[in-house]
Amino acid sequence: MLLLALDTATPAVTVALHDGTDVIASSSQVDARRHGELLLPAVDRVLGQAGLALDAVTGIVVGTGPGPYTGLRVGLMTADTFGLALGVPVHGLCTLDGLAYATDLEGAFVVATDARRKEVYWARYADSHTRVTDPAVDRPADIAEQVQGLPAVGAGALLYPDTFPSAHEPEHVSAAALASLAARRLAAGEELPAPRPLYLRRPDAQVPKNYKVVTPK
Repeated sequence: MLLLALDTATPAVTVALHDGTDVIASSSQVDARRHGELLLPAVDRVLGQAGLALDAVTGIVVGTGPGPYTGLRVGLMTADTFGLALGVPVHGLCTLDGLAYATDLEGAFVVATDARRKEVYWARYADSHTRVTDPAVDRPADIAEQVQGLPAVGAGALLYPDTFPSAHEPEHVSAAALASLAARRLAAGEELPAPRPLYLRRPDAQVPKNYKVVTPK
């Protein structure tokens, strides 16, 4: 097994290789505006670190969000393209699950990433690999009672200490954690989800409802 994992659902452009036992190479850069520019060089970098060519990859793992439309689709389209070119399966994993898996928390906690517009993408977890609620997007004040008293991780939690007073790192997802979680589930015989995006809300760009009528003179 050689899994290539990538995620662009947060400001982190993150890539990793997992050989079925451990992460053998990884790269993460935080830049919310350059996902498309940074992703392919990061893939080249981790392959170079591992001394492997792309055709050695036997499976792709991609973070499916939730996340902003523009950044998230960069990772998903790249994963689909690699899968088609190599003839290998493409697996999707919730980005929040990757963040949760990277923690050392015991017991219930919350993962929250920055959804912009003064909102967070969030979910509750029973432990580092068991999500107990569907991902959602909400204003922090609106979910304060639901997350009260729970530890929290992620950039969204760190941004809103009034709602998440015990928030701490990791701030962004790492492909290393995503790959490790995928490898664990595949080894257990689980079927991973399809790489379908979790946008949770409509994109900012909208087609105008009313077009200005221009008549010829």
